[in-house]
Amino acid sequence: MVKRVTIAEVAALARVHKGTASRALSEKSEHQVNPDTVKRVKRAAKQLGYIPNVMARGLRTSLSMTIGVIIPDLTNPIFPPIIRGIENYLSPRGYTALLANTDGRDSLEKSAFNSLLERRVDGFIMATGLVDHPLLQEAFESNVKIVLANRGSSNVPYPLVTGDDASGIAAAVHHLSDLGHRSIVHMAGPANLSTTNTRTTAFIASCAQLPQLTSSVISASALSVDAGERTMDEMLAGGERDVTAVVASNDLLALGALRSLRKHGLRCPEDFSIVGFNDMPFAEDFYPPLTTVHVPQQEIGTESARLLLDNIQNDSQSPITISLPVSLIVRASTAQARSRA
Repeated sequence: MVKRVTIAEVAALARVHKGTASRALSEKSEHQVNPDTVKRVKRAAKQLGYIPNVMARGLRTSLSMTIGVIIPDLTNPIFPPIIRGIENYLSPRGYTALLANTDGRDSLEKSAFNSLLERRVDGFIMATGLVDHPLLQEAFESNVKIVLANRGSSNVPYPLVTGDDASGIAAAVHHLSDLGHRSIVHMAGPANLSTTNTRTTAFIASCAQLPQLTSSVISASALSVDAGERTMDEMLAGGERDVTAVVASNDLLALGALRSLRKHGLRCPEDFSIVGFNDMPFAEDFYPPLTTVHVPQQEIGTESARLLLDNIQNDSQSPITISLPVSLIVRASTAQARSRA
């Protein structure tokens, strides 16, 4: 068995006291040590291959050094980058993320939450984002540390890290207006999700600022490709002759809309322009490549982890909302409006 390098050995090589070496290697306390000494200690730790004893640190601080991460759908391509961002921040700080997938089911979410609590996680990052969330209310009253990622909840003052959805939708609407589109539809997600409400409200407000536009909202039953295809099928069957563009609430719905157009012998962007939201991996490989709003998912994960660790270390629970900037990525699924009469 390989012998573990001790903090005492690091201190000896760096020619400092063991306590000084320990403080220099802790992000929370390194500011208490002279910067040159910090560099010398870190250099010695790297040279010796020192690995912090996370279990011992947890015993000293009454922390498990684990974080529960609960997401609604692991098959949705936006969540792996969020998880990557979380793990990239947690790992260098001695923390481990324990991941649970709920498949969008309340019963699975509650079961996963309770199971992770039993494992004494120090806090949670949750991306399930229901508008009314009874589990979160109970957790808040019990002082469980939670940061909401990507999707918020209207009834609990937990901190939230998300993209600037409103500005993303506004950019999409103005882009289509500039291309000459005058009748636009928003394909929204399920009404019980916070992102659906935010993006729908932003769509209505953005269209209201452009009097030349007529607009409407149609709702999909889920944020999935199949739901997007069914919703587009229903819109086309309803005889919406004047509509020339669709702003989808996410890229999966947009992909479903593209499938529906092909099934009905219609072309994108010649007959319909389509805009998605999230810029998920491979969106540029759609046919045609998808115009979409880029959301910095990995940064959302990183910032969520940073905020949660700050709250754990300071024993705080500030209801702050961090809204990261988004950008419209214009690709080939949008073009100048053409009459389909």
